[in-house]
Amino acid sequence: MGKKIVDLLTFLLGWIDARFPLTKMWNEHLGQYYAPKNFNFWYFFGSLALVVLINQFVTGIWLTMSYKPDGELAFASVEYIMRDVPWGWLIRYMHAVGASAFFVVIYLHMFRGLMYGSYKHPRELLWITGMFIYLCLMAEAFLGYLLPWGQMSYWGAKVIISLFGAIPYIGETLVLWIAGDYVISDVTLNRFFSFHVIAVPIALLGLVCVHVLALHEVGSNNPDGVEIKKNKDKNGIPLDGIPFHPYYSVKDLVGVVVFLIFFASIIFFAPAMNGYFLEHNNFVPANPMVTPEHIAPVWYFTPFYAILRAVPDKLLGVVAMGAAVMVLFLLPWLDRNPVKSIRYRGTLYKWILGIFVVSFVALGWLGMQQPTEVLTLMARIFSILYFAFFLLMPFYSKWDKTKPVPDRVTYK
Repeated sequence: MGKKIVDLLTFLLGWIDARFPLTKMWNEHLGQYYAPKNFNFWYFFGSLALVVLINQFVTGIWLTMSYKPDGELAFASVEYIMRDVPWGWLIRYMHAVGASAFFVVIYLHMFRGLMYGSYKHPRELLWITGMFIYLCLMAEAFLGYLLPWGQMSYWGAKVIISLFGAIPYIGETLVLWIAGDYVISDVTLNRFFSFHVIAVPIALLGLVCVHVLALHEVGSNNPDGVEIKKNKDKNGIPLDGIPFHPYYSVKDLVGVVVFLIFFASIIFFAPAMNGYFLEHNNFVPANPMVTPEHIAPVWYFTPFYAILRAVPDKLLGVVAMGAAVMVLFLLPWLDRNPVKSIRYRGTLYKWILGIFVVSFVALGWLGMQQPTEVLTLMARIFSILYFAFFLLMPFYSKWDKTKPVPDRVTYK
């Protein structure tokens, strides 16, 4: 009986392979894709990003089954999901907490790239596709921000959309085009809903596929910054590489289990995270006649929001906020140091990277606070430090003293 089942599965696999490259894809991207042997903790976050992406898609599909993209019914439909739909509260919290978890994972994934030079040759295109994924995530999060139709959703969207009005000549037209109406209304809600569930996810899936293909074309970076494809045996297999499956697939499963423990703990015990993940004002229906005392975006947007508020002129603030994101695209060409990994860079880069991280975290905190004279001054100082990291990189990356890079990967 067992032999017949094996023979049947073998026949089915052969039948599929004759019509679709299933085995070839498995071998190229999992079974025979060779990754460096010395991956460490920081290399969990790529696979975790994929896990959270799947969570967002699955929970999002289930939420759309009961959600009403209607100005009169949207908030009530969210309450219906929370109270009356079987396990609706769990699905909603998985999706809401998943949005924050996504940015936690992505920011750590990007930080890994900064530490180990994953944006440098030959991975420039890999970094750029990753940055486009980041832009898509920001758009997806912003579009979904309005959908609960709570106070903070409504007024947060109103503030962000109004920023486009600062653009000369086309600003007012652009605001009208984005909102679909002269005010944030039911039309805006429907427009954001359609982009949130259809347009942006399609673009996001396409970019993720391109990102993975680009990664497997040039190979994964590693903590040493050594190209494992340079040292191969007579069969063309990298001497410092091991097949991704089963070695790293099993290793990533451990990371996924640990992540899910933390993820579940937040969902069951602190889904709002004291207002950081789900703002208190968002549990109140949207009211265009009542402005919240303090309007601020969700935590993952606040570093850029702090940069916006640090600039006195509205137009220059919008430009600075946009530049804070777009400058990340230029990293492969700003860094002039021949060494990839922070392990073999000098003390100068380590200190500057540390200052950059502190500045980014500080800007995130400042973006959540009510603006005062002192806090605005702090935001300006940290904004300068943020941009200095990138704009001065062509100089300090050249001056930084480096250590010799080994020919083969090491196991530290």
